[in-house]
Amino acid sequence: MRSATSAGKALPGDPPGGRRAIAVWGIGVAVYFVAVIFRTSLGVAGLDAADRFHVNASALSTFSILQLLVYAGMQIPVGLLVDRLGTKKVLGIGVVLFTVGQLGFAFSPSYGMALASRALLGCGDAMTFISVLRLGSRWFPARRGPMVAQLAGLVGMAGNLVSTLVLARLLHGIGWTAAFAGSALAGVVVLVLLLLFLKDHPEGHEPEPVPHQGAAYVRRQIAMSWREPGTRLGLWVHFTTQFPAMVFLLLWGMPFLVEAQGLSRGTAGGLLTLVVLSNMAVGLVYGQVIARHNAARLPLALGTVGATAALWAATLAYPADRAPMWLLVVLCTVLGACGPASMIGFDFARPANPPERQGTASGITNMGGFIASMTTLFAIGVLLDATGDDYTVAFSSVFVLQVLGVTQILRLRRRAARRERERLVASRVETVHVPV
Repeated sequence: MRSATSAGKALPGDPPGGRRAIAVWGIGVAVYFVAVIFRTSLGVAGLDAADRFHVNASALSTFSILQLLVYAGMQIPVGLLVDRLGTKKVLGIGVVLFTVGQLGFAFSPSYGMALASRALLGCGDAMTFISVLRLGSRWFPARRGPMVAQLAGLVGMAGNLVSTLVLARLLHGIGWTAAFAGSALAGVVVLVLLLLFLKDHPEGHEPEPVPHQGAAYVRRQIAMSWREPGTRLGLWVHFTTQFPAMVFLLLWGMPFLVEAQGLSRGTAGGLLTLVVLSNMAVGLVYGQVIARHNAARLPLALGTVGATAALWAATLAYPADRAPMWLLVVLCTVLGACGPASMIGFDFARPANPPERQGTASGITNMGGFIASMTTLFAIGVLLDATGDDYTVAFSSVFVLQVLGVTQILRLRRRAARRERERLVASRVETVHVPV
């Protein structure tokens, strides 16, 4: 008998989807959209922040490193909270935290207070994406999972686009305080929508109550999720694919293009926008391909890593002082595939874990890319200071993490595939109806 999933039909007990699901899920995605605007706002303000707070490259990278450190460190706790409290409560806390953090950053008079504001923002931001993934799994059939996750990532990149196009202009038009404080109003708007209209699940699809068992329950949730090869493979896929574009967009892309490549801020902003637009287009393609061909997950992820490494190597090793514009355009286009490729990590972790561990498993997976991004942000800042702003040496740190990640992916891929086949066979047996 074919499984319901492989036949493209809904499994028994699957959520119905439909217009109401889209509306409710849309509110959660709107929260994530605003969180990404706030998260990436420093990417267009890096040079301004260095002037405002009188800091060097290492200190400037600390803004993003601290933000990502908090984000990554919160992933497992947030996953457990989502499994325990539900989406609405966790998203509500997240909105309050990242809105206060953005306001604090707007009015920070000193480097220390600005750091604290970015840490608070990172804490709130950490509560959004895992919540949105869980919301999608509660409102849409399982077969829609890859596309729903890619669409969420696409909307997040649209938030990045707002930072690149809108916030950058506001920053140089109305100034630092007005731009950041004004953007914080978006947090207030999505908080109101969330409180009024968001629901954790449709009627009749309430999850089984989870008994509170204290620290032992938490340890068991984490241990059982980590034991699954699919969870670990998902983490390493996310680790290896996401960080090159994240580092470029979050902080170092603008300085690299302006200072190392001699471009104007306007032209550099256009290339950052190209990364975002490419991300959105590739996300739609990857989501459709994976939904139809599950076996395409790993080739797409590894292909993205290989293409990214090749373009970075060509750009950094170009014999002239500056890479030609066509090469920078191709580089930024390929970097746009990193975000969609990182979403494939969740497509390995999701089928490896039962519904009651989805938040925890997603949290473990989501740590990967942000740990890699944090490490690379730090390495680039330190190497720039140590080499007198030699971007070729600094950006070569990207290759070290890519080699590490690919090694782990290749090590885990067979175990994860075997375990996933075992789960598929078990699900087929469970869906067989034996007449009495």
